Amino acid sequence: MATRTEDAAREALKAALGADCVREATAADTVSDVRPQWVATVDGTERASIAMKIAAEHGLRVVPKGSGSKLDWGTAPDAVDLLLDVSAADGVVDHAAGDLVVHALAGTPIVEVNEVVRSAGQQLAIDQPLPTATLGGVIATGTSGPCRHLFGGVRDLLIGITVVRADGTVTTAGGKVVKNVAGYDLGKLYTGSFGTLGVITEAIFRLHPAAAEHRWIVIEADDTASAAAAADIVRHSQAMPTAIEVDRAGPSGPITICAQLEGRPNATHARAVELAAVLGDRAAVLEQAPAWWGQYPFDPATGIGLRVGAEPAALPRLLSVVQEAASASGLPVALRGAAGLGVLHAGLPGDADPTAVTELVAALRSRCDYAVLVRAPRGVRESIDPWGSISPGLLTLMRRTKDQFDPEHRLAPGRFVGGI
Repeated sequence: MATRTEDAAREALKAALGADCVREATAADTVSDVRPQWVATVDGTERASIAMKIAAEHGLRVVPKGSGSKLDWGTAPDAVDLLLDVSAADGVVDHAAGDLVVHALAGTPIVEVNEVVRSAGQQLAIDQPLPTATLGGVIATGTSGPCRHLFGGVRDLLIGITVVRADGTVTTAGGKVVKNVAGYDLGKLYTGSFGTLGVITEAIFRLHPAAAEHRWIVIEADDTASAAAAADIVRHSQAMPTAIEVDRAGPSGPITICAQLEGRPNATHARAVELAAVLGDRAAVLEQAPAWWGQYPFDPATGIGLRVGAEPAALPRLLSVVQEAASASGLPVALRGAAGLGVLHAGLPGDADPTAVTELVAALRSRCDYAVLVRAPRGVRESIDPWGSISPGLLTLMRRTKDQFDPEHRLAPGRFVGGI
């Protein structure tokens, strides 16, 4: 039964936002199995600010939500009173084609942004495996796709951001000019913060020209050393690959290296043929990307996903470590990701034995630069810290940042590293 304080908070939200914008939460609104009390829908910065001011007045714990495609990533929150749905904050505010810049609301799907900017022959180079992914969601989780290899990740492309802080204050950083550096690092701070520092409501990104032609060069290797050698050849070639990806369906199967090239018609194909010739007879040039290209090696709704990494030059060791850890645990680990950057995703079926998964993660963390549990069912999450260990100095700095931005710890409490 709701308390008087809870009743007052709900009524205040309804009075400010409209009764049709506030509802009781259902089982479909859970955040990593934690169910909020209410869901409030806002369509932009102003109404998000109003909602957050009311939340602050009544001490509500808030988790922001876009499309919800990554809402079960990270650690489960300690508790949620209000799920703030910003998916209605949808649309491109301004497309300055001459400046290669786009300004859009945070609830806008990446695909929608690209539909707008492609009319000017441009692209927002953040390819996403999940088609409903929104601008705010990719900033909050810091996720990028294959073309990060050439164009950089979200932090590199974000040049301006509008955020509503825990007390409802609206803040902005950066601007609409690519060379503008005022407040730029603040945008980087929000990137990958999982909603623990503020509610992202608007974003400004730099764009790139859209290529007229794409080609993919694939080569299949029988062992980790050969696969890493092929990736190294592509990485150091003059072909200027947009992406270099690796795919392995199981710990003992063949390993595929695939490079994407893009550019002018005919010239791109010629570059692809030249690169394939350097790689040898087993390399082939494709006019369409492989079916697995840009997809996670786990079911985004039910599977177990890990992100593991090492320096690009250490790719042979990274591939071997994953193979050995998978074999030792007896788990069918699928592997896919950025071979050119040394950032890979490992995937498992959602019904994998939690004890074996725990052993796998421990083995990976002991030998990789990092191993993060991206998503997993409750049984696995309860036995593994998704983020792993972090140096005391860095954790202290992160906690001080949280204290500065969210003194009462009401924004997505517990979702980030170290229970932040």
